[in-house]
Amino acid sequence: MSAAQTWPAAERNKAVVLEALRPHLPATGRVLEVASGSGQHTAHFAAALPALHFQPTDFDPDHWASINAWAADLPNVAAALPLDVTRWPAELAGPFDVVYCANMIHIAPWSACEGLLAGVGRVLTGDGVFCLYGPFRIGGTYSPSNARFHASLQSRDPAWGIRDLERIEGLARAAGLARI
Repeated sequence: MSAAQTWPAAERNKAVVLEALRPHLPATGRVLEVASGSGQHTAHFAAALPALHFQPTDFDPDHWASINAWAADLPNVAAALPLDVTRWPAELAGPFDVVYCANMIHIAPWSACEGLLAGVGRVLTGDGVFCLYGPFRIGGTYSPSNARFHASLQSRDPAWGIRDLERIEGLARAAGLARI
């Protein structure tokens, strides 16, 4: 039995996310994926972009075997490394040309978002690209489905929830990042 886990949401959105990112990605370079989860995005992106070298990470050690299983046949993917974004380890000091993070900040405390953006500001090259994917509250409001999702997240953990895009952008600016 394979260690690769298949997560339905990652399977549904991997192609769409890649196509949205593709115009912003360099032809070559190093990509740090934060919160790689099952590893499905890593494997899909790395197979489609063989000139980029991917470093997947995840906070949860239960995910590392799945990430590595998905990437087992991809020479441009390194073994998954642990990453707590509130304490970036030396081996992830960069520089990276791209940092990609999907679906993490709403299922983590706000300190994880703060740590993520501060860390990205330190490890990203000067002309690098940071891609943050997930649901956001914009102008203090969200769609009805995201309102239900937010309530569901907060019922599981009051520190979780859909974040305000404007607040995230403020942290990003403080870390030397600009929205494109």
